[in-house]
Amino acid sequence: MGYAHEYATAILHRGRIPMDPADFVPNWSDGPRKTKFYPGTDSLPLPDCGYPADAGLDRGLARPADGDGAFDLPLLSGMLRDSYGLTGRRLGVQANTDLNALPFYPLANWSRGTASGGGLYPVAVHWVSGPGAPVPPGVHYYSARHHAMRRLLTGDVTGEVRAALGDGAPGPDTDQYLVLSVKYWQNAFKYNNFSFHAVTMDIGACVQTWRMWAGARGLRVEPALWFDEERLGRLLGIDTAQEGVFAVVPLKWAGSATTPAPAPVTVRHRDQERSRTVLTFDALRRMQAVTAAGATERPAPEALDPAAAHPAVPDRPVTALPPCPPLTTDVRTALRDRRSSFGRFDARHPMTAGQLAACLAASAAGSTIGGDTGGQRLAKLYAFVGHVDGIEPGAYEYDPGAHTLCLVKAGAPGAFLQKNYFLSNYNLEQAAAVLVPTVRTEAVLDAVGDRGYRLVNAVVGAIAQTTYTTASALGVGCGVALGFDNISYIEELGLDGTGEAPLLIMMIGNERPAPADFRYEIA
Repeated sequence: MGYAHEYATAILHRGRIPMDPADFVPNWSDGPRKTKFYPGTDSLPLPDCGYPADAGLDRGLARPADGDGAFDLPLLSGMLRDSYGLTGRRLGVQANTDLNALPFYPLANWSRGTASGGGLYPVAVHWVSGPGAPVPPGVHYYSARHHAMRRLLTGDVTGEVRAALGDGAPGPDTDQYLVLSVKYWQNAFKYNNFSFHAVTMDIGACVQTWRMWAGARGLRVEPALWFDEERLGRLLGIDTAQEGVFAVVPLKWAGSATTPAPAPVTVRHRDQERSRTVLTFDALRRMQAVTAAGATERPAPEALDPAAAHPAVPDRPVTALPPCPPLTTDVRTALRDRRSSFGRFDARHPMTAGQLAACLAASAAGSTIGGDTGGQRLAKLYAFVGHVDGIEPGAYEYDPGAHTLCLVKAGAPGAFLQKNYFLSNYNLEQAAAVLVPTVRTEAVLDAVGDRGYRLVNAVVGAIAQTTYTTASALGVGCGVALGFDNISYIEELGLDGTGEAPLLIMMIGNERPAPADFRYEIA
């Protein structure tokens, strides 16, 4: 049993047994930049238009297997802009604890299409391009603030990426790759040892945005989570103890060339840290080490079968859900409109059963992230229903095959939800429903080793991003939180003995009318 089992247990119990360091206080004045900084590098602005409109969120979630489209530079630009690029300035009178900082320009909240734990956005996107692209081959860093690529290396090194992926890697034979890494200090300065748990969800949220965006245009995005992490770290010029390489996404490209032989080269430019003091945290360091150790041991497709989500419990009272309303909103619009509700829910305006059904069905569809992670559905969904027309209040298990709710516990859940929430930025009783994804974390780790922890949280992050985007398309509010007593949820849902771990909660519902918001679009 590896260290990831121990870390997973600490995460589940942190509401009752605080994780070390329990007395940690962030040094806000010496915090890191929110992006990486490569001084002296050339900038390649990305085009702002030219990519086609998408077919809507329904198709994005379906991700047709026969999608035969290919990326080009405008499409890559559009996907990066709509997922991780800055799209607008947001101010709003709401319940989050950072409200006093929002009116000050240096601390501005810039909106993005993809959610992030704590709003810190630590995922770094690198584009490794070969001669198939209309720019000189090389390694580039996506600068989200400028919507541009910073050139870190010139030359075709895509053979190194292909060699690092090894045999059995997903995706097309191509010379264009997106490589996702996380510089831990960008999150750990605030969340210390807990940060590994949060940033692994950010990877899933980012990849899921790409999968929805691409799927709605007949394109496919299939990530690899198993590869030679040390080799890619050397290529990118990073210390893999301080920055983990989490995913590689091969892109089918219009006009791709043959991948060359691997070449042992490295990026010479280095990210310049803003913080004068950079701290290390033992659990975070150990989790990076153990999840990187088995990076080249890609599991067989059937390896995760023993960790699949349990089927619905039989003989429970069943409530049939209505057909889902069509999600015809285009993905780009849904992503631009996505935001966290932060306490603006209003129980006086219940959700419809159809809206709840759509959120549940979409979240279930987003519970697999494809690529080399297998096709097993690892996550199960529960719903605490409080204010939904036609559905009695209670705790339910969602059966995606039958599209029904199976009653776990009858009665209004508001008091339980609020009692077991640690923060002050939401009143969970006012939410129409609280959705809870669970994963059999221990079973995943037993099946594929410690690196499976990254997969567990990537799946949960993908579900959260799907729920956010679906709620946006439906015109209802949404908020996602990690600050709750996981063990109390296990007890309330009767999950003792099932191995299911509730890892986040997703609140959905209608919001109060006429909010005091300011919104300024920059893209």
